[in-house]
Amino acid sequence: MWEISELGETEFYADDAEDVAALVGDADAAICNKTKITAEVFARCPNLKYIGLFATGYNNVDIEAATRAGAVVCNVPDYSTDAVAQHTFALMLNQFSRAAEYAESVKQGDWIHAQRFSYFGKPTYEIRGLTLGVVGFGNIGRRVAELGEAFRMNVLVWNRTSEKVTEAGFTYVQFEELLQRADVVTLHLPLNPETHNLMNENSLAKMKRTAVLMNTARGGLIDEDALAKALNTGVIGGACLDVLKKEPMQPDCVLQTAKNCTITPHIAWAPEQTRRRLVSMVAKNLRCWASGKPIHVVNGAIVE
Repeated sequence: MWEISELGETEFYADDAEDVAALVGDADAAICNKTKITAEVFARCPNLKYIGLFATGYNNVDIEAATRAGAVVCNVPDYSTDAVAQHTFALMLNQFSRAAEYAESVKQGDWIHAQRFSYFGKPTYEIRGLTLGVVGFGNIGRRVAELGEAFRMNVLVWNRTSEKVTEAGFTYVQFEELLQRADVVTLHLPLNPETHNLMNENSLAKMKRTAVLMNTARGGLIDEDALAKALNTGVIGGACLDVLKKEPMQPDCVLQTAKNCTITPHIAWAPEQTRRRLVSMVAKNLRCWASGKPIHVVNGAIVE
């Protein structure tokens, strides 16, 4: 974190702090990841004119309140594109190849006691020829679509607008058609009021009974109760998730015990190279704002 600390007087706090406004105080800038920066924070901290995010998503910041307060909000786009796409396929390949389950079986001694050179306790499948439905066509969605083609999957894409999809040479379809045709549905959207609970009882029911739902974006895109029910009753075939609505996972999370559900602890963004890149870009954002030339601004605030 020295790249940030060298830019001025710096104090660090836990990201689950309760009274954020009291901690910010009369600071000019605040840098956060998941910490909620609400309208109350801006009201109580009139000096606060910069919010730097350790993330691409900015749903934890009240953007309208920031703009009214004249505060610039800057995110870090595209720092984790390859890492998240990689993790998406790590989950997908494990779903169909069952690599982790077979490795654990070998550790338990099952191969030692096998009657033949190989055993097939858990069925595996090729992903070649499967239909991959990519929901959202930002940097990560596009990279996942490209990897899908490399694995010779049939790629369908739904995005808020179709131009980027068709210009990139991919097949654009409406959301409902994607759900009906895809063997794998993978979510790569920001979380906002329009996308909250996008995957709900109604949309899940449109998927194939054998289909797999994947989410390495934001937990709030999925109605978790509806997904647990869909998994446990065979409405869909499986789910692979790296994100949940409440993180860390809560003891009463209905997905922890849901059938055919693989969950990793929000690590898609976390390879060492990715984290180093993130810190460097957060520091660059702060330096640019301090010089009066902010970059990666996600709101309409004007720097005086």
